[in-house]
Formats: sequence, structure tokens, C-alpha cells
Amino acid sequence: MRLWTIHPKHLDARGLVAAWREALLAQKVLAGKTRGYRNHPQLARFRAQRDPQAAIAGFLAALHAEAARRGYRFDATKIGPRRFAGKITETGGQLLHEWRHLLRKLKARSPELHAAQGAIKHPEPHPLFRIVKGGVREWEKAQGESGTGGSALSCRRRSMRSQTGLPRRINFRRRTRRYFRHQTQRYFRRRTRRLPTHCAK
Repeated sequence: MRLWTIHPKHLDARGLVAAWREALLAQKVLAGKTRGYRNHPQLARFRAQRDPQAAIAGFLAALHAEAARRGYRFDATKIGPRRFAGKITETGGQLLHEWRHLLRKLKARSPELHAAQGAIKHPEPHPLFRIVKGGVREWEKAQGESGTGGSALSCRRRSMRSQTGLPRRINFRRRTRRYFRHQTQRYFRRRTRRLPTHCAK
């Protein structure tokens, strides 16, 4: 799960859709409608607000506005009815940390957008946040140390990688085929050893 401090205009199409889905998931978690991700570090700054559900609704509203500007059809009815008054304080160090993280993603999946945004030194923050001086947040560091950095989807994909770099499901199929081929060969070798000499020939 990644709830970007960065303004959604900096995200590519894939990143914006992922941000929308993960923010909807966060909204369910904060509303107590799901058991998963309850202790996810990304939710810390939303839980710290007087009305966490209003805060995440404000976060979603900005994503929806950016999607509408691009001509995407995000369902606004999925956003909770509460609205957040004010802004959440966030540090410049956290903003820049996420910016570097986003640029690495864009370099791999959207080189053109990476080239266009690579020269930006001070990215615009999400409208929900007010940036103050400070370093990377402790919850971000804890997330990185626990290996849960990035989105839920990317974490899941990383966990599906094996030493060969292929998805585990593909390697599972290969291992299964090798296993049955090996067992079949063993079976016929045993059968051959049990046959009389003239039959084996």
C-alpha cells in the first residue's frame, strides 16, 4: 500500500489507478470493514487525525479530481461522505523520499514521463498535505525495514519472484513437469529391472 504524499498529477496512468484502488482499500481498513492491513505503516498519519475516514476521503477526492481531468471514469460514489477540513502536516524529507521512489518506478515503466519529470527538484505535494521541514518519517523507515515498502500489489509481485526471476506459478509448473517426468522414468526403470532378461532385451 502506498498513499502518496506527491500530487497525483505526477503519477502515470498505472500509478494513478493503483493509488485509487489502494486508497479505497485504506478507506475500508479505517472504517473497520476489513481485517487486513490494519497495522500498515501507511495508515499512521491518517489514524492520527481526529476523523481518519474524513482524511482518507479527502485524499481520494484529489485522486478523483485528477482522474476526471485526464478523462478517466473513477466512481466518486465510492468516496466516503465525510470531508476533511484543513491539511495534514508532512515533512519535506518524506516528500522527496517518495519522489525518488516514484522516479525509479517511472524509469522502468514509463521512460517518457520519467524524462519529462526527472528534472523536477521540488515536486508538488498532494492537496491534502502541508509540507514542513523534516526528514523521512519513522513509519516509512519501519516499512522499509520490514520489507513492506511500495504498494500492496508490488509487494505481492516481489514475493512471487524466485531466484530465476520468474513468477512462482511458472516455476511451479516447470517443477511439476520435471517431477512427474522423473517419477515416470523411475517407474519404467524399476519395471525394466523386474522383467526377465529376455523380455528386457
